[in-house]
Amino acid sequence: MEKIYGVIGNPISHSMSPLMHNDLFQFYKFSGRYHAFHVENGNVGAAINGMRALGIAGMNVTIPHKIAVIEFLDEIEEVAENIGAVNTIVNDNGKLIGYNTDGLGYLMSLTKIISIEDLRNSKVLLIGAGGAARGLFISLAANGVKNIDIVNRTLKKAEAIQKDCRFEVSSTALTYEEAEAKLGSYKVIINTTSVGMHPNIKELPISTQNIAHGSVVSDIIYNPLQTGFLLEAKERGALTQNGLGMFVYQGALAFEKWTGIFPDTDRMEKLVTNILGGKTC
Repeated sequence: MEKIYGVIGNPISHSMSPLMHNDLFQFYKFSGRYHAFHVENGNVGAAINGMRALGIAGMNVTIPHKIAVIEFLDEIEEVAENIGAVNTIVNDNGKLIGYNTDGLGYLMSLTKIISIEDLRNSKVLLIGAGGAARGLFISLAANGVKNIDIVNRTLKKAEAIQKDCRFEVSSTALTYEEAEAKLGSYKVIINTTSVGMHPNIKELPISTQNIAHGSVVSDIIYNPLQTGFLLEAKERGALTQNGLGMFVYQGALAFEKWTGIFPDTDRMEKLVTNILGGKTC
């Protein structure tokens, strides 16, 4: 019998996850089908109860339901619990277990351009203190990255992430003026905000003037594939990476949890790039 998987969100029609996962099911000859489900904000509990009743084998969760879904699950993995957000659910014989593959997926994509050993010994700067920053901060700390600063307009939000992290890490909350002045001291700089996303592709999350030559500059945005931030950083001699790898690897980790197969991420990345048409806006 074909197993059913899916993603819930609001909105959800733009999601590329069904195309990505259904291609993998076909490629690995796995009897499964992945659907996108539009769920209104007040109906998350009903959606999860429906997942139980229908025996849906696995679910991804996207904005804005990653927090609201937690109370309706039976078990949460440690990192997802610390982050306070779930993006993947596994139905283990009726027991619904929540995971967060976003942070680890990002880490796996980042280690394609910097080794995990170098990353653990690097000074890292996160730009922003929203949900994405929280997930990356805690996931990086959980995987041994010891020095992670946060720059944000509201320092209390950055300080809340630092306080809530259960893993060993050294961190300072910075204003933008402070961060820009010492930008050259960071080996890895990560934009976790939506600044620079289409259609506002020329906006920068922070000045690139003091970025060090040879540093790693990463953006979780993948539309456009090359943000203004990445283009300017590249001009200053930085190694750059967009958010496509994070999207692909978080999906690969979810697929592995559901099927036991870690899929071909190059295939996934090529598919998503083709869907985007290689476009930069």
